Amino acid sequence: MAREYSRLDRVGDQVQRELAQLIQRELKDPRLGMVTVNAVRISKDLMYADVYVTVLNIRDMDDEQAALESLQILEGARGFLRSELGRRIKLRVMPELRFHYDESVGYAQRMNALIAKARARDSSGNNGQT
Repeated sequence: MAREYSRLDRVGDQVQRELAQLIQRELKDPRLGMVTVNAVRISKDLMYADVYVTVLNIRDMDDEQAALESLQILEGARGFLRSELGRRIKLRVMPELRFHYDESVGYAQRMNALIAKARARDSSGNNGQT
């Protein structure tokens, strides 16, 4: 039997869409990298929204530093983003936003690199034998 698409999931999806647009169009901080909102998890009581983001580094700094700086900028804009979400989404209480860096994308890239390296080593070790 298929899992129901709960109200929390629907609210999370809508917050994700609206938040992605707000970050892209309304936040004008030049230090902010290209932020992607990967997921939003809403608590059962609708009081908290855990926002998972990834950052594409567009400046000359390491990826970890760019992610930390972008998270600090998002934390600073949390009140503005929450109030704008309140205008766009009709909820009795707008959840408090908590930003987290989503490490799953970096992990997937590292795993793909390891798999590619292992495949290259296997194909060079076969010497044409199949």
